[in-house]
Amino acid sequence: MARVLYNLVIFLIRLAMQIKVVGYWSLIYGYCGVCTAVALLKLWWSFILRPTAVFQWAVRETPPACLNDTSLGTHCYVRIKESGLRFHYVAAGERGKPLMLFLHGFPEFWFSWRYQLREFKSEFRVVAIDMRGYGESDLPLSAESYKFEHLVTDVKDIVEYLGYNRCCLVGHDWGGTVAWLFAIYYPEMVTKLIVLNCPHPSVLADYAMRHPSQLLKCSHFFFFQLPRFPELMLSINDFKAVKSLFTSRSTGIGRKGRWLTVEEMEAYLYALSQHSRSCVLYNHVRSPVLLLWGERDAFLEQDMAEACRVYIRNHFRLNIISGASHWLQQDQPDIVNTLIWTFLKEGEGRKSYRD
Repeated sequence: MARVLYNLVIFLIRLAMQIKVVGYWSLIYGYCGVCTAVALLKLWWSFILRPTAVFQWAVRETPPACLNDTSLGTHCYVRIKESGLRFHYVAAGERGKPLMLFLHGFPEFWFSWRYQLREFKSEFRVVAIDMRGYGESDLPLSAESYKFEHLVTDVKDIVEYLGYNRCCLVGHDWGGTVAWLFAIYYPEMVTKLIVLNCPHPSVLADYAMRHPSQLLKCSHFFFFQLPRFPELMLSINDFKAVKSLFTSRSTGIGRKGRWLTVEEMEAYLYALSQHSRSCVLYNHVRSPVLLLWGERDAFLEQDMAEACRVYIRNHFRLNIISGASHWLQQDQPDIVNTLIWTFLKEGEGRKSYRD
């Protein structure tokens, strides 16, 4: 009898777990389906009201002047032999100085690091790249080309092409995830790791599974897996969705910081009009880590920031920036730069970055 009761209890527990999992993912995909349906209804309504305007956008053949600002650095290109892709990057600071490499997020490009390029070029060779599929870097032909293993290899190849065997690595958003993984795969190549508004990949995976609210905030991950539809929705009405992403009250830049100028907004739209498409190993990080987090991040819950501590085997510093949005290096550049300088001076100091 006891054996039968035991088996019954185990069966009921497993059944409850399966129901929970099915219900959980039904909720998420149902939410994504509702969002897609709403987007289609908006598209249909816009087409009814202004049929000729929906699928039109301004032709941007000439980059805004701010992209050619010589104070930001020199525009350079490198073709990686193994992947065959050509990467664009902007570099400043003297050659031979320690390398500080910047990885941007979505839907950005090298320009998102403009304040940091000016700030750190006095002590570093600063390089901000356009990751594959963004800005002036080549667009791979398949979604498979955006696997993390390829993105991490891109960083390694670029660091070595620049003549370095290690760097201070800085990443934000999508680029932050790549930075975390690069520090895991190639710890000997990262002197210090600085991540902005992006949790350790294991923290995000675990937290999102236990908190539906966070998974709903990440629902755009699922949306971007659809073929062609995301590009369409981002580009209609002259990239209206992108403009809203950077300027709206809930997600935009500058509520308590620096607003994007009209020219800076045009720089993003120019880069997106060229092309843009972004369709594991999770372990401990051995490099010293600085994690900066915008208090007003509309996409990531703040509780994940502190949870990253368990994956760091070295010095870990977390700074929550009051009033800052998800785009904090542009929103609060002075505070971000000061915190980065403080972190760089700790322990080894700046001079130890020299190869």
